[in-house]
Amino acid sequence: MQDNLLETTLVALQLLFSLDADLWDIIGVSFRVSLIAITAATVPAILVGFFLALCEFRGRTAVIAVFNALMAVPTVVVGLTLYLLLSRSGPFGELHLLFTQPAMVIGQMMLAFPLLVCMSHSAFQAIDRRAWETARTLGASGLMAAVTLMREARFALLAAIVAAFGRVISEVGCSMMVGGNIMSYTRNIPTAIALETSKGMFAQGIALGLVLLLLALFLNFILASVRGKGNLV
Repeated sequence: MQDNLLETTLVALQLLFSLDADLWDIIGVSFRVSLIAITAATVPAILVGFFLALCEFRGRTAVIAVFNALMAVPTVVVGLTLYLLLSRSGPFGELHLLFTQPAMVIGQMMLAFPLLVCMSHSAFQAIDRRAWETARTLGASGLMAAVTLMREARFALLAAIVAAFGRVISEVGCSMMVGGNIMSYTRNIPTAIALETSKGMFAQGIALGLVLLLLALFLNFILASVRGKGNLV
């Protein structure tokens, strides 16, 4: 068993370092889709988190509770919801987005958005509210005061983005349902691992798993380095 595991791992490393076209094509789809989803979701989600932390309105607690609940929704449930919306008989079926990369981007945005909102909300809540009041007292506009708070919360916001990116690039349920796992188009790292494992072909699965592991280590190393330096430069 150990010999088989070692042999499979060596084949996986060979696939990675030989620049296997199919393998790197899958990696490329994963990073392209996930980066687009995170880029599109980050700014509006942080603004919602900022609004929830700084503004008082009726129903605010309920809205926060809803976002907290959405953060825990399984990826396959998000995928099922989006599938029903985009299927031919669904309300958005005429857009023909099902089993496309845009559908995967939408699904990953739905997964990342609540997480970004909740973590940015917590980040802004942790800041002394007097920073906002002081900035406004000194004549800063609402936008400039908001930028000041975002700068104060930059490490927590960066951690939120890293956590959200890690969640979407490693999810399998939503991508499988709305992407269809089509080779060279919608097959990403998690769906490829699931497929190869079901076929008993572990080498490619291990190679792709190593990519995800290295990505997680890299992102956390960058985050730790930034925190250690105390600035973003």
